[in-house]
Amino acid sequence: MRLEDVDAYATHLVVGQRSGGLTQLRILDLDADGVADDHLVEFDEEVYTVGAGGNPSFDSPVVRLGYTSLRIPSSVYDYDVATRSLTLLKRMPVLGGYDPDDYEEHRLWATADDGEQVPISLVARRGLDRPVPLLLYGYGAYEHSIDPSFSVSRLALLDRGAAFAVAHVRGGGELGRRWYDDGKLLAKRNTFTDFVACARHLAQAGWTTPDLTVAEGASAGGLLMGAVANLAPEAFGGIVAGVPFVDALTSMLDSSLPLTVTEYDEWGDPEHDAVAYDYLAGYAPYDNVAAVDYPPILAETSLNDTRVLYVEPAKWVARLRHTATGRRDVLLRTEMAAGHGGVSGRYKSWHDRAFTLAWILDRMGLADG
Repeated sequence: MRLEDVDAYATHLVVGQRSGGLTQLRILDLDADGVADDHLVEFDEEVYTVGAGGNPSFDSPVVRLGYTSLRIPSSVYDYDVATRSLTLLKRMPVLGGYDPDDYEEHRLWATADDGEQVPISLVARRGLDRPVPLLLYGYGAYEHSIDPSFSVSRLALLDRGAAFAVAHVRGGGELGRRWYDDGKLLAKRNTFTDFVACARHLAQAGWTTPDLTVAEGASAGGLLMGAVANLAPEAFGGIVAGVPFVDALTSMLDSSLPLTVTEYDEWGDPEHDAVAYDYLAGYAPYDNVAAVDYPPILAETSLNDTRVLYVEPAKWVARLRHTATGRRDVLLRTEMAAGHGGVSGRYKSWHDRAFTLAWILDRMGLADG
């Protein structure tokens, strides 16, 4: 269990915590002697994200909280501490008609190569005949947690019969500090093998098959995509790598770049540490492209990206096209007026995401659905 924050009120404490890879709110009831009782705020979903909202009144008997899941749009509740009841105040509208009960979500666990249990969050439309096409997302760096949340654009996949899953691989913070420490520096390979283990578990559990599985990640998650493409190309039917950090060794050897020195804590210092050099060289995607059959790959980058220079995916794509065997179906898409976070404006952002989803649906055989 990981303690994340504590808010104090006249009659109770609100504790934000993580347990089993999920965010939770624990209420500690207070009396004159201290903590009289405690309990969790409970929800029906297997996977969800919850956090305390704005509660400016010290004497308030209720706790305002924010809540979402893979099938529940962003919602605001009041939680009555005394009666332990939730009152829905507001929920993000979904235009065109949307019923959360049309979808199911689950928490699954994959067994990693070293026996570690890796959580997976999954959502799909109810009543599908399995196996189904599946988009598997991963990040796994900087102790950043990819907590379950709702996405309108994801409905373009779900309503065509695909499933969506998040692999909560090591390197993130979903299971606390240890989860992060076990996925960085000289333990970074755990991030990659965890992701492959999640993909294989979903196939073995009957949710999907390797040829129907499309993997996606961006930035450090793009490095993950490049690494798993080299590690287990047969496990995926397609890979999307957004602004991908795929030439990591070259960048980490150049201390004149604005982020390199501050990134030593994440990847190591290959310029001055031979062990870090050898380890990073052993998994850096660009340096490990091999003469094997790769799945179709979409690499997306931006000309004005100062975090991951566009030359990284450009070099990577060139090497894949030159070295890979088989069909060499590798596409480089460069946005000419954007940075690391993508284009400005919601309409252009939707347009860009529509392009990516169209490519994913084509790989899944659902483009005409």
